[in-house]
This record gives sequence, C-alpha cells and structure tokens, in this order.
Amino acid sequence: MTRTIDLNSDLGEGYGAWSMGDDPAMLDIVSSANVACGFHAGDPLTIRATVERAVARGVAVGAHVSYPDRVGFGRRPMDVTSVELTSDVIYQIGALQGIAKVAGTRVTYVKPHGALYNTIANDARQADAVIAAIKEIDPTLVLMGLAGTQILTRAADAGLATVAEAFGDRAYTPEGQLVSRREKGAVLHDADAVAARMLRLATEGMIEAIDGSILRLQAQSICVHGDSAGAVEMARRIREELVAGGVNVTPFTKAA
Repeated sequence: MTRTIDLNSDLGEGYGAWSMGDDPAMLDIVSSANVACGFHAGDPLTIRATVERAVARGVAVGAHVSYPDRVGFGRRPMDVTSVELTSDVIYQIGALQGIAKVAGTRVTYVKPHGALYNTIANDARQADAVIAAIKEIDPTLVLMGLAGTQILTRAADAGLATVAEAFGDRAYTPEGQLVSRREKGAVLHDADAVAARMLRLATEGMIEAIDGSILRLQAQSICVHGDSAGAVEMARRIREELVAGGVNVTPFTKAA
C-alpha cells in the first residue's frame, strides 16, 4: 500500500509593508496552506495573493484562525468567553471563504494558530467553542489539531472530520506535547535531521522526544512553520526525503 502524507505550512502572515516568510517558494513545496485570517497576521491583499498562488499550484487552503493578537503574533493565551471565541472563529473563516471564492477555490479545513492551537489541545471549554464555530459556519470543514490530543477526540465526537498533524521543526516532550518555545531546543534547525525524522514518522509512526525517548504518533499531516529561519530549505528537504522513501505528498482534502 502506498503511504501518503500531507505537508502544510502557515502562510499569508505578512502585514502591509512587513513581509513574513517566502510564501511563493513554500507553495511550490507544500500540499496544504494554513492561511492567516487577519487576527494574528495577514492583511486582505496579502491573504488574497496567498490564496491565488495556492490555487495556481493546486494547494489546499485552510483557515489559520487565532486569538485577536497581532502584536503578540497570536502566541499569547487569552481567557476569552466561549461566545466571543466562537464568533471570532466564525468571522475569520467567513473572511477567508470570501477571498477563496473570488480566487476560484474553497476553504477545506481549519487549523487554529499559536496560543489558541495549544490551548484547545486540552482546554475543553475553548475547544468546544472552536468546534461550535466550525459546525455553525460549515460542518464539512476538517479540523486540524495536534496528534494525540483531546481536541481531535472532542471534534470527532461532535461530528467533525479531523486530521492529526505533527511538527517537523519542533521538539516534543515525552508526553507528546510540543516543547515550549521559551525552552532551549524547542525549535529544530537541522534540515537533514528533521527530514529523516519526518520520514520515520510517516513510515513507522514514531518520533523521538527531546529526552531521547520514542513516541508513537499517528499523523496525517506534517507542518513546517513558514516564518522560521531556513523554512523553505527545511520543507524542501522533508518533501525530498519523503518522496525518496516512497511516501506520496498530497493534500488530505481536495484543493478545490
């Protein structure tokens, strides 16, 4: 049986005169694009250009929703009410859906960003608020979340399709959580080592934690952060290693 896996990246995160990452280059490599929706990054022109480039390359488009935190790039936790969070997520998905429609594609999944992503992995109240938003605006959308966390189970129990992801450029704790960016060794920079690590994940379902222990992790998508130093080269090496190892890189949803 041919193994397949998705390769995704957070894109469209420039804002006005401030650029972030190399979206055109990443879109030549990844199969899915998590597009910023304006709350942590991304202005309408940048978002539209990113979606149009994704369409031209057959890349699936997902809504990268966040807390309203441009200054902190969406990486600061927020204790928002459930009704507020649900409305914020609906608003962001709706905005990207409009741009996608004009570009001739559609939003096929939702991936929360930064602090929101980490919070809902285990916070039931905020998780349910995000799930409610997706169900209200479009229950056919797939929710992407961290492999092995409660959000995926809660979303599936609520009737949503889900996809589990792993991070190529981040270290893992022995419990399967991401190592905090505040800790040494949280972000990985050796492209060759990361590529080999992701091939093992795709073919064996295993990944090495920061303490050297081995985690069993089932993931259908691999993320490379578009704003990391050397992100394009890392994504390219991961894709090359996967293909050489007999793994087909393809979106987990149809691109349009």
